[in-house]
Amino acid sequence: MPIMAKTRSVATLTPHFRDFLPLWVSRQPWYLGTGIPSLSPVGFIRFEDPAGEVGIETHLVTDGSAIYQIPMTYRGAPIENAVPGAERALIATAEHSVLGTRWIYDGEADPVWVSEVLRLVRTNGTSEPGHEKGVREAYAQGHQVMLDELTGDAVTIELRRVLTVDHPAGEPDIVGLMTGTWYPNGPDAAVATGCLAVVRKSG
Repeated sequence: MPIMAKTRSVATLTPHFRDFLPLWVSRQPWYLGTGIPSLSPVGFIRFEDPAGEVGIETHLVTDGSAIYQIPMTYRGAPIENAVPGAERALIATAEHSVLGTRWIYDGEADPVWVSEVLRLVRTNGTSEPGHEKGVREAYAQGHQVMLDELTGDAVTIELRRVLTVDHPAGEPDIVGLMTGTWYPNGPDAAVATGCLAVVRKSG
């Protein structure tokens, strides 16, 4: 279980996600709205860092018009500058009441997130369930569709930032998928499934 998840029930984060995520989302090119949104949680998906050093969690949130996927990593120190895009991918720094200062990154730029997504696809695995009061569990499921090498140098991950229930048509360069399950209209409503990410051959 990721470090942040282990202590979530007894710990606090300052500032909280609700304090910094809306402004960050409003500045992203994939945001469909205008101004700073009011975001509500739809689901949380948790992943496992094999080294136990980096917390990995995806927030599914809605502004009332669309559902957005925001993968984040939580680190005890900044990502090394050698990682392309790491400085721009910093969402916020926050104080965790148990773990201390956390550097919170957009997961797409974090090599630990990339490795975990590829592991999930390669093993046809399932993510850890997220548990939050008033929100049903959300899951990610990996699907390897071609027996190609799944490494960061051989493939690219296309993250679906705006979620729909559509699934990609069969395309020759798709080697894997990460699909998701969530409850878009509240914990007592119908479940939805859709594509979270597409893994394609590079080049």
